[in-house]
Amino acid sequence: MTFYTIVNKETGEEEECMCSYSRLQKRLDELGPDWQQRIGAPALVTHTGNVINKTSSDWKNLMGNIKKHSGRGNNIKT
Repeated sequence: MTFYTIVNKETGEEEECMCSYSRLQKRLDELGPDWQQRIGAPALVTHTGNVINKTSSDWKNLMGNIKKHSGRGNNIKT
């Protein structure tokens, strides 16, 4: 999803919307002609990498203990 900033030309009021471009156009139509999109580079919400690789060693130790004590046939991956 992308963040868009829309501004009221009369009052200077700003609103931030996280939505698709088509939903932004619908929102601008709902608000009326005084509102317009502030042109700029959109802020993108992204995530890269593996969450497990970014966890602390304490969490990894805890997961190892859970696996160790979970019995035969466990399918916990650490």
